[in-house]
Amino acid sequence: MPTGTSKSTARCTISSQAAPLRRVLLASASPRRLQLLRSLGIDVDWVASGYGEEPVEGLTPAQLAAYHAGEKLKAALQLPQTQGVPVLAADTVVDLDGAALNKPRDAADAVAMLAALSGRDHFVHTAYALAVPQRDAAVAETVTTRVWFYPLTTLEIEEYVASGEPMDKAGAYGIQGRAAALVERIHGDFYTVMGLPLARVVRALRQLGFTLPAPK
Repeated sequence: MPTGTSKSTARCTISSQAAPLRRVLLASASPRRLQLLRSLGIDVDWVASGYGEEPVEGLTPAQLAAYHAGEKLKAALQLPQTQGVPVLAADTVVDLDGAALNKPRDAADAVAMLAALSGRDHFVHTAYALAVPQRDAAVAETVTTRVWFYPLTTLEIEEYVASGEPMDKAGAYGIQGRAAALVERIHGDFYTVMGLPLARVVRALRQLGFTLPAPK
């Protein structure tokens, strides 16, 4: 599977007059995504979409990420506090041989996931969906990065799971945390593995006529 990006068919007109991006609502409970957006100086607030990520049959892992991101956005846009503000939703799915690895159910599930990832490659798909005021269609895109893990010992896996870090993360690991010691190399965008293809989101915002806030 090639790494890279897959865009939706939604078309957007590039604005001739850019406006500063003053605020974004993030329809995701991920602290990593919040951290990434705020690192650019963007004023970001969380909004709970209320969407539950139920299993969906017949989709590839990349399609599943795109589906969940789109449904999160649709749910968030029904809320009164999202009116008149750009809204961003995202979802990450770890892909091992075409099987989607979501967040582990418990410690034993996390151990099993990490053992399956040990010593080999997998793909990480992060999809985002972005809606802005006065635009009929959302912008949606899926970005894929290939990741290789070192061969992991049982002790390494057990120590990592005992840290508690894997429990809220797709594939049972977070590349920006302790799992950095487990990753041999990647091919593609690091931030996609972290949970948000930041540069792609920024380019989408610029295409929609926004500029990043000036440094304070």
